[in-house]
Amino acid sequence: MAKDLIYGIDDVPPARLAIPLGFQHYLTMFGSTVAIPLIMAGPLGIADDPVSLGLLIGTMFFVSGIATLLQTTWGNRLPIVQGGTFSFLAPAIAICSMASLADAGFEVRMRHVQGAVIAGALVEMLIGYSGLVGKFLRFVGPITIAPTIALIGLSLFEFGAPKAGEDWRIGGLTIVLIVLFSQYLRRSHRAFELFPITLGIVGAWGTAWALTRMGVFQEGDASFVQTTQLAAAPLVRVPYPFQWGMPIFGVAAFVGMAAGFMASIVESVGDYYACARLSGAPTPTARSVSAGIGMEGVGCLIAGIFGTGNGTTSYSENIGAIGLTRVGSRRVVQVGAAIMIVLAIFGKFGALFTTIPSPVVGGMYCAMFGMIAAVGLSSLQFVDLNSGRNLFILGFALFMGLSVPEYFKANAVTAGPEWLRNIVNTLGQTGMAVGAFLALLLDNTIPGTREERGLTR
Repeated sequence: MAKDLIYGIDDVPPARLAIPLGFQHYLTMFGSTVAIPLIMAGPLGIADDPVSLGLLIGTMFFVSGIATLLQTTWGNRLPIVQGGTFSFLAPAIAICSMASLADAGFEVRMRHVQGAVIAGALVEMLIGYSGLVGKFLRFVGPITIAPTIALIGLSLFEFGAPKAGEDWRIGGLTIVLIVLFSQYLRRSHRAFELFPITLGIVGAWGTAWALTRMGVFQEGDASFVQTTQLAAAPLVRVPYPFQWGMPIFGVAAFVGMAAGFMASIVESVGDYYACARLSGAPTPTARSVSAGIGMEGVGCLIAGIFGTGNGTTSYSENIGAIGLTRVGSRRVVQVGAAIMIVLAIFGKFGALFTTIPSPVVGGMYCAMFGMIAAVGLSSLQFVDLNSGRNLFILGFALFMGLSVPEYFKANAVTAGPEWLRNIVNTLGQTGMAVGAFLALLLDNTIPGTREERGLTR
């Protein structure tokens, strides 16, 4: 993969390319980042308060930019974007649903979530900077890495075609444009080679806007471009620490949120390997992984202090963008982080991107998440695929990583203490955690030679 890169991890593209490439990373992470506060709006009590929701979205991007700069400069130094994580949604919603907060307002609920995130962040920093994660890696081989990374992409299948299929005219157009620009036309013009995702999103988004103006799409249609929220957004607002009030700490909230942190760490370790592979960086060492997880803890601490209602983790979507564009430059991601911070201050500009129809976001996911799965499977080139032992472990881990979360979604644990239920249900619904645990356990307990397991390479 590294041989095909246009820009490697240490390359510095000229500003005329670095800025639009960085903006492409901003666009790529926008859908997932916006989705988190939109999902949390109901539990936090701001579903009918577009102004507060807009401020929360701006805070999410502001913190994401800071965390990305810290990670790429002093953390693992991979070109990896940091942003909100879906792993924290279930614990955060559970916290907001506690009986004691039934009649509480937005700020009180947010302060409880903040306390849980800050406490969890301190633990994650300890796990990272103490080297516990790095020491753990000596048990992690290609047979564990492959299903973990593959499940990062495969487990997000419900956000692909179902979203794009809300209107296949626009969702399908997004997929066709990204595939066309990134694969068929990439050698015909440099713009297609460098900006396939941006061109695909803008092309489909622009088409939806034009059809909305022409009256083809009506309000209520999935592809209708809604612009009324622009008027409610402030022109300029800089997020600041403890803007919702001082955090409130609780043991039950912290233990429940710990499950989200555990799932986030498992996912991030897989992301590091995928990002390094696509960007041409050396395979992550125990030290670099520890530094990365420790810095993610710092990012979550900042998220808790500013009050995003979430934390930060590594973004699989942007790793997929590196694979499609073949631009793995660290500087490009840092430029993208600076863009996140600057644009987060301009409320009108951030609100503009909330007008992207969900079929466009779904189409983008369809084109990109498959790349993550493929990168994970490419790690199998180092193992003996004629070994029945290896085939069983891989197949079992992949299948259970997809199947177990479906079981927990339909049959959540209801017995036992609330904090224990939160941990079991959150981990059970996280495919990457299930697959990683099973592959790690079986690969280290079922007899096999180091050559057979792919450890010698």
